Amino acid sequence: MNPNPAGSPQHYPAGGPSPYAPQPGPYTQPQPPAPAPAERGKVATALLLVSTILMGLMAGLFFAFDVSVMPGLAAGDERTYVTAMQNFNSAIDGNGIFGMAFVLALLLSAASAIVEFRNGRRSVAVWVGAAAVVYLVVLMITFSVNIPLNNELADAGDASKLTDFSIVEKFKGTWVSTNIVRTLLCTAALTALARALVLYGRATR
Repeated sequence: MNPNPAGSPQHYPAGGPSPYAPQPGPYTQPQPPAPAPAERGKVATALLLVSTILMGLMAGLFFAFDVSVMPGLAAGDERTYVTAMQNFNSAIDGNGIFGMAFVLALLLSAASAIVEFRNGRRSVAVWVGAAAVVYLVVLMITFSVNIPLNNELADAGDASKLTDFSIVEKFKGTWVSTNIVRTLLCTAALTALARALVLYGRATR
Protein backbone atom coordinates (compact mmCIF):
# COMPACT_ATOMS: atom_id res chain seq x y z
CA MET A 1 0.00 0.00 0.00
CA ASN A 2 1.39 3.42 -0.99
CA PRO A 3 1.86 5.59 2.14
CA ASN A 4 1.78 8.74 0.03
CA PRO A 5 -1.10 8.39 -2.42
CA ALA A 6 -1.30 10.77 -5.34
CA GLY A 7 -2.58 14.18 -4.36
CA SER A 8 -1.57 13.90 -0.68
CA PRO A 9 0.84 16.64 0.62
CA GLN A 10 4.45 15.80 1.14
CA HIS A 11 5.85 16.30 4.65
CA TYR A 12 9.52 17.11 5.34
CA PRO A 13 11.36 17.17 8.64
CA ALA A 14 11.50 20.53 10.40
CA GLY A 15 14.62 22.40 9.41
CA GLY A 16 15.32 20.07 6.51
CA PRO A 17 16.04 21.25 2.99
CA SER A 18 13.08 22.10 0.81
CA PRO A 19 13.00 20.64 -2.69
CA TYR A 20 11.80 24.05 -3.92
CA ALA A 21 14.80 25.98 -2.48
CA PRO A 22 17.07 27.41 -5.21
CA GLN A 23 20.16 25.35 -5.76
CA PRO A 24 23.57 26.95 -6.44
CA GLY A 25 24.33 27.19 -10.13
CA PRO A 26 27.40 25.75 -11.79
CA TYR A 27 29.06 29.21 -11.88
CA THR A 28 28.50 30.18 -8.25
CA GLN A 29 31.81 31.41 -6.79
CA PRO A 30 32.48 30.75 -3.10
CA GLN A 31 32.83 33.94 -1.06
CA PRO A 32 36.09 34.34 0.88
CA PRO A 33 35.59 34.32 4.63
CA ALA A 34 35.66 37.71 6.35
CA PRO A 35 38.66 38.36 8.59
CA ALA A 36 38.06 37.08 12.07
CA PRO A 37 37.62 39.75 14.77
CA ALA A 38 40.62 38.36 16.61
CA GLU A 39 42.83 38.85 13.55
CA ARG A 40 41.64 42.42 13.08
CA GLY A 41 42.33 43.06 16.74
CA LYS A 42 45.90 41.80 16.41
CA VAL A 43 46.56 44.11 13.46
CA ALA A 44 45.13 47.12 15.30
CA THR A 45 47.16 46.34 18.41
CA ALA A 46 50.39 45.89 16.45
CA LEU A 47 49.93 49.15 14.54
CA LEU A 48 49.33 51.15 17.69
CA LEU A 49 52.18 49.58 19.64
CA VAL A 50 54.76 49.91 16.85
CA SER A 51 53.69 53.51 16.18
CA THR A 52 54.22 54.36 19.84
CA ILE A 53 57.63 52.69 19.95
CA LEU A 54 58.85 54.46 16.81
CA MET A 55 57.62 57.81 18.06
CA GLY A 56 59.45 57.23 21.32
CA LEU A 57 62.66 56.44 19.45
CA MET A 58 62.41 59.64 17.41
CA ALA A 59 61.70 61.76 20.48
CA GLY A 60 64.67 60.16 22.24
CA LEU A 61 67.00 60.84 19.31
CA PHE A 62 66.12 64.53 19.17
CA PHE A 63 66.30 64.81 22.96
CA ALA A 64 69.80 63.29 22.99
CA PHE A 65 71.01 66.01 20.61
CA ASP A 66 69.40 68.68 22.80
CA VAL A 67 70.95 67.66 26.10
CA SER A 68 74.30 66.15 25.13
CA VAL A 69 75.48 66.30 21.52
CA MET A 70 74.93 69.96 20.72
CA PRO A 71 76.01 71.38 24.11
CA GLY A 72 79.10 69.19 23.99
CA LEU A 73 80.05 70.39 20.51
CA ALA A 74 79.42 74.02 21.44
CA ALA A 75 82.01 73.69 24.21
CA GLY A 76 84.75 72.84 21.69
CA ASP A 77 86.38 74.67 18.80
CA GLU A 78 84.65 75.40 15.50
CA ARG A 79 86.65 72.94 13.40
CA THR A 80 85.74 70.11 15.73
CA TYR A 81 82.12 71.27 15.60
CA VAL A 82 82.03 71.09 11.80
CA THR A 83 83.83 67.76 11.59
CA ALA A 84 81.69 66.11 14.25
CA MET A 85 78.40 67.32 12.78
CA GLN A 86 79.43 66.21 9.31
CA ASN A 87 80.19 62.76 10.69
CA PHE A 88 76.93 62.61 12.65
CA ASN A 89 74.87 63.59 9.63
CA SER A 90 76.67 61.15 7.36
CA ALA A 91 76.13 58.30 9.81
CA ILE A 92 72.42 59.07 10.22
CA ASP A 93 71.75 59.61 6.52
CA GLY A 94 73.33 56.28 5.65
CA ASN A 95 71.51 54.34 8.36
CA GLY A 96 68.61 52.35 6.94
CA ILE A 97 67.14 51.62 10.38
CA PHE A 98 66.93 55.33 11.14
CA GLY A 99 65.35 55.99 7.74
CA MET A 100 62.68 53.37 8.36
CA ALA A 101 61.88 54.68 11.84
CA PHE A 102 61.84 58.27 10.59
CA VAL A 103 59.23 57.54 7.89
CA LEU A 104 57.25 54.69 9.46
CA ALA A 105 56.51 56.72 12.59
CA LEU A 106 54.21 58.79 10.38
CA LEU A 107 52.89 56.07 8.08
CA LEU A 108 52.00 53.60 10.82
CA SER A 109 50.42 56.28 13.00
CA ALA A 110 48.22 57.37 10.11
CA ALA A 111 47.34 53.75 9.30
CA SER A 112 46.51 53.08 12.96
CA ALA A 113 44.21 56.11 13.08
CA ILE A 114 42.33 54.86 10.01
CA VAL A 115 41.99 51.34 11.44
CA GLU A 116 40.72 52.61 14.78
CA PHE A 117 38.20 54.87 13.07
CA ARG A 118 36.86 52.01 10.93
CA ASN A 119 36.63 49.76 13.98
CA GLY A 120 34.42 52.31 15.73
CA ARG A 121 36.94 53.40 18.35
CA ARG A 122 36.63 57.08 17.50
CA SER A 123 38.28 58.46 20.64
CA VAL A 124 41.35 56.28 20.02
CA ALA A 125 41.44 57.36 16.37
CA VAL A 126 41.36 61.04 17.35
CA TRP A 127 44.42 60.73 19.61
CA VAL A 128 46.37 58.64 17.11
CA GLY A 129 45.44 61.00 14.29
CA ALA A 130 46.58 63.96 16.39
CA ALA A 131 49.93 62.25 16.93
CA ALA A 132 50.31 61.69 13.18
CA VAL A 133 49.54 65.36 12.42
CA VAL A 134 52.00 66.60 15.03
CA TYR A 135 54.73 64.33 13.71
CA LEU A 136 53.99 65.53 10.18
CA VAL A 137 54.91 69.01 11.41
CA VAL A 138 58.19 67.54 12.67
CA LEU A 139 58.93 66.20 9.20
CA MET A 140 58.09 69.55 7.63
CA ILE A 141 60.52 71.32 9.96
CA THR A 142 63.18 68.72 9.27
CA PHE A 143 62.93 68.99 5.49
CA SER A 144 62.63 72.77 5.40
CA VAL A 145 65.22 73.76 8.04
CA ASN A 146 67.45 71.02 9.44
CA ILE A 147 68.23 69.07 6.27
CA PRO A 148 69.14 72.20 4.23
CA LEU A 149 71.54 73.22 7.00
CA ASN A 150 72.99 69.71 7.07
CA ASN A 151 73.54 69.89 3.31
CA GLU A 152 75.18 73.30 3.62
CA LEU A 153 77.52 71.91 6.26
CA ALA A 154 78.37 68.92 4.05
CA ASP A 155 79.11 71.25 1.11
CA ALA A 156 81.58 73.18 3.25
CA GLY A 157 84.04 70.31 2.77
CA ASP A 158 87.08 69.55 4.87
CA ALA A 159 86.88 71.44 8.15
CA SER A 160 90.67 71.73 8.34
CA LYS A 161 90.62 73.94 5.24
CA LEU A 162 87.73 76.18 6.26
CA THR A 163 88.22 79.87 6.91
CA ASP A 164 84.56 80.92 7.11
CA PHE A 165 82.75 79.33 10.05
CA SER A 166 79.47 81.22 9.73
CA ILE A 167 77.72 77.89 9.24
CA VAL A 168 78.59 77.03 12.84
CA GLU A 169 76.64 80.05 14.07
CA LYS A 170 73.65 78.93 12.00
CA PHE A 171 73.78 75.55 13.68
CA LYS A 172 74.16 76.99 17.17
CA GLY A 173 71.20 79.26 16.53
CA THR A 174 68.71 77.90 13.99
CA TRP A 175 69.51 74.17 13.98
CA VAL A 176 69.62 73.84 17.75
CA SER A 177 66.40 75.85 18.20
CA THR A 178 64.43 73.87 15.65
CA ASN A 179 65.71 70.61 17.11
CA ILE A 180 64.29 71.63 20.48
CA VAL A 181 60.97 72.25 18.74
CA ARG A 182 61.19 68.80 17.13
CA THR A 183 61.80 67.23 20.52
CA LEU A 184 58.80 68.95 22.05
CA LEU A 185 56.54 68.02 19.15
CA CYS A 186 57.66 64.39 19.16
CA THR A 187 57.08 64.25 22.91
CA ALA A 188 53.58 65.64 22.39
CA ALA A 189 52.93 63.02 19.71
CA LEU A 190 54.24 60.29 22.00
CA THR A 191 51.94 61.51 24.77
CA ALA A 192 48.97 61.37 22.39
CA LEU A 193 49.84 57.79 21.44
CA ALA A 194 50.19 56.84 25.10
CA ARG A 195 46.70 58.22 25.73
CA ALA A 196 45.44 56.28 22.72
CA LEU A 197 46.89 53.07 24.17
CA VAL A 198 45.02 53.64 27.44
CA LEU A 199 41.73 54.23 25.62
CA TYR A 200 42.37 51.25 23.36
CA GLY A 201 42.91 49.03 26.37
CA ARG A 202 39.64 50.16 27.92
CA ALA A 203 37.72 49.70 24.67
CA THR A 204 39.00 46.18 24.03
CA ARG A 205 38.96 44.91 27.61
